[in-house]
Amino acid sequence: MKKFPQGLKSTKELGFTLIELIVVIVILGILAATALPKFINLTTDARASSVKGMSGALNSAVELVQARYFATGNNAATTVTMADGSTVVVIPGADKGFPSGTALGIGAALKSLDGFTPDYTVPAAVTFRPSGGSATCQASYDGATTGAVTVTTTAC
Repeated sequence: MKKFPQGLKSTKELGFTLIELIVVIVILGILAATALPKFINLTTDARASSVKGMSGALNSAVELVQARYFATGNNAATTVTMADGSTVVVIPGADKGFPSGTALGIGAALKSLDGFTPDYTVPAAVTFRPSGGSATCQASYDGATTGAVTVTTTAC
């Protein structure tokens, strides 16, 4: 039988000791705990970005509907027929023509609300919140007086 100098292992004793495995698990745990807050922050950033994207969609929808409204030349019309045949309810007037704050107004102009929950209860402050977002993480649309869009991204 071969004798090995002290400190060397025979080929039958290859592998990791329990201490070595515990050290590796502890190191992996520390790395995971350090990286986890960065991933949590990405969720907040993603919600804030989606709200900003919704505000862009709202602004585009308002501009398209107003352009179609002014192109018809009828400042008293309460609806506008878009190029795809859909009808959008608008606020009439020479300097208005923006979608109303209803599902048949701005809701019809947007076409898609995927991932957002609209609240049409107050036409002058229609809100679009992303799923899982708070009341201070939203895009608001004034569908009664100005057609303006505002964005709030605190506590997304």
